[in-house]
Amino acid sequence: MRSAQPQHDEFLKAYDLYADAIFRHCYFRVYDREKAREMMQDVFMKTWEYLSKGKEVDSLRAFLYRVANNMIIDYSRRKKESSLDTMREEGFEPAGVDRTTLAAEAGQVIALLEKLDEKYRDAVKMRYLDDLSPKEIAHALGETENVISVRIHRGIAQLRAVMARQSA
Repeated sequence: MRSAQPQHDEFLKAYDLYADAIFRHCYFRVYDREKAREMMQDVFMKTWEYLSKGKEVDSLRAFLYRVANNMIIDYSRRKKESSLDTMREEGFEPAGVDRTTLAAEAGQVIALLEKLDEKYRDAVKMRYLDDLSPKEIAHALGETENVISVRIHRGIAQLRAVMARQSA
């Protein structure tokens, strides 16, 4: 069993490294800045509780994403779904983003991603927005690495098909 101090230091380092990424991961799934911040904090609290019980994880980063995904799933089950178009009509804008660095196409990319089947969308977002490896995604989602690789490949193919239909 590891001593508490190195575990504490490792956890603080993980917070520094991954808190912003976990926040973005949550934000691009719930589209609510405060809810995403709350989820991010809860992810780290639940992870700390898990680790403080003496339990160990192979990949802390993948574990954090798994906890975040479980929270997002729970949240989406409780919350009524609203479409991206509805959110835009209500004035949806990513808060806190430096507008000079935000490309005009970002809204279009998000809209395109929303047209993918959910299982493909999640895998593609985690791979390209969260910069997770297929192995980390597999661990986070409780799937095999092969299943995740196939979902990413099919998600990209589906994205290309959607884009082709729109440009036709």
